[in-house]
Amino acid sequence: MKFVQLATSLKEEGLKPFYLIEGEETFFRDRALSAIRAACAIANPTLNDVRYEGDALKGDAFFSFLSDLQTLPFFDERRLVRVYEFYPTEREWELLKGYAASPCPSTVLAVINAGAKKGTDLKRKGGVTFVDCARESEEALCRWLFGVARRSGLEIDGEAAALMVRYCNLDAARMKLEVEKLSLLLGHGGRITRQIVEDNVAKDVEYKIYELTQAASRRNAKAFFEIEGDLLEKGFDEASVLAALVSHFKTLSELGGMRGTDADLAAVLGIKPYAVKKNREALSRLGADRAQALYLDLYSLLSAFRSGQMKPDGALHTAIAKIFFS
Repeated sequence: MKFVQLATSLKEEGLKPFYLIEGEETFFRDRALSAIRAACAIANPTLNDVRYEGDALKGDAFFSFLSDLQTLPFFDERRLVRVYEFYPTEREWELLKGYAASPCPSTVLAVINAGAKKGTDLKRKGGVTFVDCARESEEALCRWLFGVARRSGLEIDGEAAALMVRYCNLDAARMKLEVEKLSLLLGHGGRITRQIVEDNVAKDVEYKIYELTQAASRRNAKAFFEIEGDLLEKGFDEASVLAALVSHFKTLSELGGMRGTDADLAAVLGIKPYAVKKNREALSRLGADRAQALYLDLYSLLSAFRSGQMKPDGALHTAIAKIFFS
């Protein structure tokens, strides 16, 4: 199940004996574990909330862990055993699967992993309830953000939600903090609009790079120089700006010869569907031939810098001249 479905599962189906909480989104993993822990209603955590580190469960320690799973809780109805970054071998799973098939009824086992690694794929094993904490799509995070705002006593416009997701670079933890900040600003019953987000939510560096490259393909010099100045003030260097421009015009060049939906091309190019949509719009204005020519020119400048033939500021200034004045 997805992380957002866990609360409903706990309410309607109750606790499961064996959870795998896995995915790169740290905020979702932490919240999933907190929800399971709250459902366990543990009043004596010193006795009934046990933590293991997966890399320490070797040899005798693994057998001690298996034995611990059968320990009854003290002065509580449930006992939580959590294991972090646990990727068992097939041999270790052979020892663990007996417990998964017939778990201790008063124990909840939770394995919390950042992502699948070498070893047994636990989410495919019987008796394991998988909670998917992978980073969600923009659309899914917008829906989640509506719930976060509602629980904070706020309303949020759809356009504002989409903008906050992009400003925060799909980082759920940061979005939650931004909503909490806006709840103090707006008060209970307040409404988060696009203008509120633009005025009060700081843009992630990746989003600033996206804005910079979009300004370049639109040939909007005013916006470009404002964003470039902001990036350079915050520690970004000229070489990084040039590399971002090369990457952008390379993507435009590739899009010129590709067909398919935004989602299909996003998967091929390794970028977000929204970025594909905006890049296609930029390409329609710029033209495929112009995009290809700019990519080749900018790539030559980047190569000249990397080979020591040009300084980074000189290479970037020449690139800017080619984009806006040639």
